[in-house]
Amino acid sequence: MTRELQITFDCADPARLASFWAEALGYQMQPPPAGFDSWDVALGSFGVPRDQWNSRAAILPLEGPHPRIFFQQVPEGKSAKNRLHLDVRAAPGLDGAERMKAFEVEASRLGLLGATRSYRVEPDNATMEAGFITMQDPEGNEFCLD
Repeated sequence: MTRELQITFDCADPARLASFWAEALGYQMQPPPAGFDSWDVALGSFGVPRDQWNSRAAILPLEGPHPRIFFQQVPEGKSAKNRLHLDVRAAPGLDGAERMKAFEVEASRLGLLGATRSYRVEPDNATMEAGFITMQDPEGNEFCLD
């Protein structure tokens, strides 16, 4: 049986990171429970202390069977390279210079949202490398434009 998948990020600022990834992936912030106009109203009603209101956040796909992405606050910071990372498919079906140009446009857009660029790998037919750009989200988690 196929299982649903949720991707979880440990982070310092769930609201900020959720907002970044919602914009990066074309997702939406998870809406508050039925009967509440906002998460602040819901959390206040549930009796959650105000200092814990940014302890978690989630984003949902606008359409399709894509995974929910959850962000949970943790006390420790990121200390090493990710063992798992996301590949953001920013240029499906494109090759060569056209592919890399699409990546540059997306890297610029994500930079305005708080991402930083790490490095670019050029296409190389001899090694079957299609080319990609590695970036970091606002908390330093690596991801690739692929």
